[in-house]
Amino acid sequence: MRTRIIAGITGFLIIASRLCAGIDPKDFDLSVKPENDFFHYADGGWIKANPVPAAYSSWGAFHEVQKGNELALKSILESAAKAPSPSPIQKLVGDFYTSGMDEAAIEATGLSPLAPEFARIDALKSLDEVPALVAHFHRAGLTAGFFISSEQDPGNSSVVIAGAGQGGLGLPDRDYYFRDDAKSKELREQYVAHIARMFQLAGDKAELAQARAATVLKLETALAKGSKTNVELRDPVANYHKLALVDVQKLSPHFDWNHFLAAATPVAIKEIDIGQPAFFEAFDQLLVSVPLGEWKTYFRWHLLNGSAPYLTKAFQEEDFSFFGKTLKGSKELHERWKRVLETVDGGVGEALGQLYVASYFPPESKARMLALVNNLRSALRTRLQTLEWMDESTRTKALAKLDAFNVKIGYPDKWRDYSKLHIDRGAYVVNVQHASEFAFDFAMSKIGKPVDRTLWGMTPPTVNAYYDPAMNEIVFPAGILQPPFFDPTADDAVNYGGIGAVIGHEMTHGFDDQGRQYDAQGNLADWWTPESAKRFTERSTGIVKQFSSYVAIDDLHVNGELTQGENIADLGGVKLAYAALQTALKQHPPADKIDGFTANQRFFLSWARVWHTNQRAEQQRLQINTDPHSPAQFRVNGPLSNLQEFYDAFNIPSDSPMRRGEADRVVIW
Repeated sequence: MRTRIIAGITGFLIIASRLCAGIDPKDFDLSVKPENDFFHYADGGWIKANPVPAAYSSWGAFHEVQKGNELALKSILESAAKAPSPSPIQKLVGDFYTSGMDEAAIEATGLSPLAPEFARIDALKSLDEVPALVAHFHRAGLTAGFFISSEQDPGNSSVVIAGAGQGGLGLPDRDYYFRDDAKSKELREQYVAHIARMFQLAGDKAELAQARAATVLKLETALAKGSKTNVELRDPVANYHKLALVDVQKLSPHFDWNHFLAAATPVAIKEIDIGQPAFFEAFDQLLVSVPLGEWKTYFRWHLLNGSAPYLTKAFQEEDFSFFGKTLKGSKELHERWKRVLETVDGGVGEALGQLYVASYFPPESKARMLALVNNLRSALRTRLQTLEWMDESTRTKALAKLDAFNVKIGYPDKWRDYSKLHIDRGAYVVNVQHASEFAFDFAMSKIGKPVDRTLWGMTPPTVNAYYDPAMNEIVFPAGILQPPFFDPTADDAVNYGGIGAVIGHEMTHGFDDQGRQYDAQGNLADWWTPESAKRFTERSTGIVKQFSSYVAIDDLHVNGELTQGENIADLGGVKLAYAALQTALKQHPPADKIDGFTANQRFFLSWARVWHTNQRAEQQRLQINTDPHSPAQFRVNGPLSNLQEFYDAFNIPSDSPMRRGEADRVVIW
C-alpha cells in the first residue's frame, strides 16, 4: 500500500493539559552562548532540572502537557464509569475503562478470552485456510503477513479504494533484522529470548518455546527481506500500484484473495493499490516454502504480541520488558490507569473526545487559531509570490494549492457513530478486539464511495497537528491548542514562535519532498516544471546533507533522507511564522523588551521551548532508526542556523556554530 502520509509536527501522539505562559529564565543555561548551541542555551536549565521519569523513555514539553491532561481525562472516564444514568457515549467509554481497570477479573480469566483465537490457529489444516485466518487477524487489529485498509485513490482523490502493503514484523523496522553491528545483533537475541518467554507464559515448555521463537525470527526476517526500507517508503509514486483483483491474484497466486476479502469485509472490492508488489511476491513464495506448522507458530506469536498489553500482569510485564525497557530504555510501566486511558483513546477516541471538548476546549481558542492560520497563509502566499527559484507556471499552481488548503481546528464537525460497537464490562482484551473490528469495518466500508472530507486522522485530545496531502488539509486537534504551543494570555512573539511555527510547519508540508507531489485536489500528480523541480531538489539536497552530518548518539548519525520532509517543514515553518509575526508587530507594536528580550528574540526562544527534551539512549537510537522527525536539539539548531533573521535577533557572529556559511546555508522558503 502507498504509505499513508500524514505529516505531523512530532512523532509523539499524546494528549495535553494547561501550563503557565511565557518564557521562564530558569529554563536557560547561561553558561552556553546562543551562538554556540541555541538549544542548550534556551533549554539547558530545564534539561538539567528534569531527568526522564522512570516510566518514560523521553521527557519534554509534549509530556509535560500530557501529564495534566491525563488527570483531566481520568476524571472524565471515572465519572462516566460511575454515572447512574450514563449517556450512550458515557456508557461506552465508562464500560471500556472499567474493563481495563478490573485487574482481578483479568488475572482470573488469564488466557481464556483468547482460547477461540488459539483454536482457530490450531485448526488450520492447509494453505487454503490461511487467507480467512489472516482476514480475521486484520479485523481484530493483529499484525499478520501484510497490511490492508482503505485509502483515497492517489490517482483520483475523490474516491476511496482498497490499499495493501508490507507488514507482519514484530521489530520496529525491516532494517532491525539485517544490521550487523553488535548492538543490533544483541537486540535480535533479546527479541528471540522475549518471544520464547511469551510462549512459555502461554504454556509451552522451555525447549519448545525457544524453538518456536527461532522460527518466528526466521520467518519475520524472510518477510523483512522482501520489504522496502523506510526511506524507500517515502516515495509516493513508487508505492502506488493500483491493480485489478485478477492481477493481484496473479502477483501472489498461492494466496486466495477472493477467500481473504470475503472473510474480511462484505464490501465488493474489484481493485487494490498494492503498494509494494515485490513484498507480496515474497510473501506468496513463503506461503508455499514455509511449512504450515511454522506459519501457525508465527500466528500464535502475533496473537500474543498484539494482545499482551491487555492480558495478565505477567504478560504485560514481559511485553514491557522488551518493548519498553530494552527497546526504549524505560525503567518501569506506566500506572495502569494511564495505560487503559491510552487504549480507550486509541479505540474510541472520538467518543472520549466529545466529553473532552465539552469541558476543555473554549470556543474562543478556535477563533484565535483561525486568525493565526490566516496570517500564516498570507505569509506563505507572499513567499510563494516572490520565490526566485520557482517559475511562473509552477508558482500559479502552488498558489492555487495554497488557496485550496482546508483547515480543521479542535474537533470534527461530525462525530463518529459508535452505536454498533459492542463494549461491556467483561474481558478487556475482547473489548480491544471489538474496537479494532469496528475500526477495520468502518475503514473498509468507505471503499467505492466518495471521500468524506469531514473525517479526522487524530482524536481531539491529541497533542499534535498534521498535514494530509491526499486531503490537502491542515489539522490542529484541541489538545495542542494550549501552552506552551498556544496561549491567549501570552504576547504575539511567544504564540508565533510556538503554534505559529507549528502552523507554518504543517503548511510547508504541502510543498515538501512528498507533499509537493500532490496537486490542489490531493491527486498524485507532477505539477512542477522540470526546472522548478530541479531547483527545489538542489535546495532539499542541502538539507539532507546538513542533517546527515549531525551525530545523535555514539557514531549514529541522523538519517537526512528519512527526516527530509520534517526538516524542510521546520525550516519553512519558523521562517513563515517569523514573517507573520513581523506583520502582527506592525499592527500591534510591542514593548521594547519583555524580561530583557526583544519580540524577535522571544519568538526564537519560544520555538526552542517547544522542543525542550531529555531522552534515554535507547529511545534516541530507536528514533534515529525509525522516526521521520529529527531529535529535538537538531529541530532547534538545524533550521535556526540557516536563518538570517535568527542571526540578527541574537547578533550571531559569522564564525559561530549557529551560523552556517553562506555557501552551505539552506534556503527553500
